[in-house]
Formats: sequence, structure tokens, C-alpha cells
Amino acid sequence: MADLNSLDDKVAADAFRRLVRHLRHRKDAQNVDLMGLAGFCRNCLSDWVQEASAKQGEEIDKEQAREIIYGMPYAEWKENHQPPASAEQLQRMQESMKLNPADSDLDEALDESFPASDPPAMTEPR
Repeated sequence: MADLNSLDDKVAADAFRRLVRHLRHRKDAQNVDLMGLAGFCRNCLSDWVQEASAKQGEEIDKEQAREIIYGMPYAEWKENHQPPASAEQLQRMQESMKLNPADSDLDEALDESFPASDPPAMTEPR
């Protein structure tokens, strides 16, 4: 398997920005569905941006990080693009979250590679 740590940070950053642009475009891909399929969502990405900024001494706050990911204030995105989650969506999300590694396990694995493109921790959905 290719070593993720060997990926150039500029390449990783470009790929990350493309992912964020894709998620901004695909407003139909609801956070609860992303959580149900992959165990992470836009809020997770914004949390990872905030955590990474703290590690780098930048201190981007939660609202700033969410606006970076959503392309608008989170409250505006939520009001205009996030319908209530169904019981089925919530159940899938809960089952998917069980597959995620513990924060401490992921942090330990990433400590050696930071600052790379990987997030420093997995976070619970809000």
C-alpha cells in the first residue's frame, strides 16, 4: 500500500479543497447520509480544520471552520439545505459511527504524520 505520508502537502491540500467544493455543490448529500455511509460529514471536516489550525497555532474558531467548509454561515446552510433526519437515517448513522476508530486510536496513528492532509481526530456529529 502506498504511504499516505509521502503525499506532498500541496497535492493533499488541493485534493482536500476539491472535496470541499464537491460537497458544497452536492447539497443533496445530507450530513446524516454521509455519516451513515462513511462515518464523517461536513461538520467533521470543519472540526478537523479547527483542530488542525490549533495544532498549527492559527486558532480558527468553530464558526469560521464551518463557514470554510459550507461556503456560508452554518446556520444559513442548515436552514436552507438540511431537512430533518428520518429515523432510518439516524439509525444508519449510529451503526456507521460504531465502525469509526476511537479518537485516541486515530490521533495516535496520525501524530507521526502531522502536519499531513489527514484530520487529527474523528468527532461526533452535532
